Amino acid sequence: MEARTKKMSLEVSSLACPRPAGRSLMGATGCHTWRLCPVKVGSESHHRPRFLRLGATSTSGGRHVATAAPMKYILVTGGVISGIGKGIIASSIGTILKSCGLRVTAIKIDPYINIDAGTFSPYEHGEVFVLNDGGEVDLDLGNYERFLDINLYKDNNITTGKIYHHVIKKERRGDYLGKTVQVVPHITDAIQEWVMNQSKVPVDGNLEEPQICVIELGGTIGDIEGMPFVEAFRQFQFKAKRDNFYNIHVSLVPQPSATGEQKTKPTQNSVRALRGLGLTPDLIVCRSSTPIEMAVKEKISMFCHVNPEQVMCIHDVSSTYRVPVLLEQQGIVKHFKERLDLPISDSSSGLLLKWGNMADRYERLQKICSIALVGKYTKLRDCYASVFKALEHSALAINHKLNLMYIDSIDLEQDAKAQDPVRFHEAWQKLCKADGVLVPGGFGLRGTLGKIQAISWARTRKIPFLGVCLGMQLAVIEFARSCLDMKDANSTEFEPDTPVPLVIDMPEHNPGDLGGTMRLGLRRTVFKTQNSILRKLYGDVPFIEERHRHRYEVNPNLISHFEHKDLAFVGQDVDGKRMEIIELANHPYFVGVQFHPEFSSRPMKPSPPYLGLLLAATGNLHAYLQQMSPPLSSDRYSDSSDDSFAEPRMAELMPSEEEGIV
Repeated sequence: MEARTKKMSLEVSSLACPRPAGRSLMGATGCHTWRLCPVKVGSESHHRPRFLRLGATSTSGGRHVATAAPMKYILVTGGVISGIGKGIIASSIGTILKSCGLRVTAIKIDPYINIDAGTFSPYEHGEVFVLNDGGEVDLDLGNYERFLDINLYKDNNITTGKIYHHVIKKERRGDYLGKTVQVVPHITDAIQEWVMNQSKVPVDGNLEEPQICVIELGGTIGDIEGMPFVEAFRQFQFKAKRDNFYNIHVSLVPQPSATGEQKTKPTQNSVRALRGLGLTPDLIVCRSSTPIEMAVKEKISMFCHVNPEQVMCIHDVSSTYRVPVLLEQQGIVKHFKERLDLPISDSSSGLLLKWGNMADRYERLQKICSIALVGKYTKLRDCYASVFKALEHSALAINHKLNLMYIDSIDLEQDAKAQDPVRFHEAWQKLCKADGVLVPGGFGLRGTLGKIQAISWARTRKIPFLGVCLGMQLAVIEFARSCLDMKDANSTEFEPDTPVPLVIDMPEHNPGDLGGTMRLGLRRTVFKTQNSILRKLYGDVPFIEERHRHRYEVNPNLISHFEHKDLAFVGQDVDGKRMEIIELANHPYFVGVQFHPEFSSRPMKPSPPYLGLLLAATGNLHAYLQQMSPPLSSDRYSDSSDDSFAEPRMAELMPSEEEGIV
């Protein structure tokens, strides 16, 4: 027995295990040791060094022996319908656990055969969210990052395509030694291995392994494409042990308008299907339009074979910021503590209290700021999910409620006037009423003329404007056509043989293969001047790092035409070859960025370009920039909607790190 213990133990040399600078070796469970080691995450080609937290140490025969602290896995499944809000609930659960002092990571499983979300139509799955490492993933990972204030990796998004690609590569190499490769056990084993490896990767900026991994299984229970994943977790619950595995099932409780009665039968059938596949729900979260009645809760408890306290309700609320608070109020922390044996307190932490305060402030705000979003994917709001969130974060920071008006850019074009004059006039009325104009990223020729007309409107009438990615490129084209007499200026994306290629494709772009060929991920942008509005909004730093996703860029060979003109390229890449930021002089706020700042926005850390747009739209940008130098005040929040803008600095509007924000 002693020999087996020594064999299973992990020896740690004090000389070979340097601890991260500034981090104590003493923790709640004793002395912790660290080791720097390479890790294979997901696919074979993705390697990343990380520090392992080896757990509490003890001495045996004069030798230090470390025992690994077990990872806690929380699986979130859904029933009845898709799009029920599993992502928000999973993010909220992570937020609650993080507020209890635990380190949390998240994994999203999408059972489609695509390798990633990079080639999806926005109308299929909404926006494509981009991570620091260039991963093009499901928009739910954006929810995880915003709620938990973490930075995930591409392997935190598991797809059927990735798993099969991984297994087939191993089969081609002969790793299976001639065995017949099957869904069970090879695919299911690959899923479990991927989850275990990725759950250990630090995501919150330090070198410590997460303690909790929240896993969202996309789709609904019973979907044929999700069966391998359900089977994998049926096996995994025994491998992880009961104290380390927790299943939350999210189900719809419909309320037909004809009767007004909340129906439990869909939830009963969904839970029955889940149990039939080998998973038992530890918690049932009921989604409904109104709060669940106690009689309905007791009925679900009886027919789904769970205790009443294992049935919770998330009804429709005015803001998603309210969801973590609702779950906490229903005793989810106590349930986690008892079921998963977590060393946490039942009482609310400062972080969760601030989420509650933020939700209260959101509901009390009176002043409204109207922003016109001019795009081509306006029929589905999820196409611009991160853009909406970034605007909402900024509006909340300046004590205004956001009124986002979606305008289909095609409706602004002259052809629309002849085809549908009502839609044409309605679109222009929205644009004229807006306090600011935003043209987000996109692809393709359709609707670009309407976007250019919206940009021209904002420029000539001095309406605050922000162009993102394609929006910046079109702003450069509009200025060249209107102010530089370059009437034929265009992008090779729209006109490959244009005589004035002001926007061109990049050398990295491979026209024959669309997937993963764009300029992706976190890139550095260097400010070329001290006199930049955006530089001041970022805190007067010499450079910034933001996430990119584009195939085209402003032609550097034509930049000389803009010299000594009002439109300046104030930000470039580290080599000075790619134009990243434009600003227009003698304008309240006319800014274009090649990157996507919305992907880095957080509820309590709004994105500076979006914050600048909201400040300019409410007439507060000048006051904000003038008061950037005074020291921070102690009052971080204001419930006032006063236009005097009593708290001009972004940092003053946010809770400090000492108050609980990581």
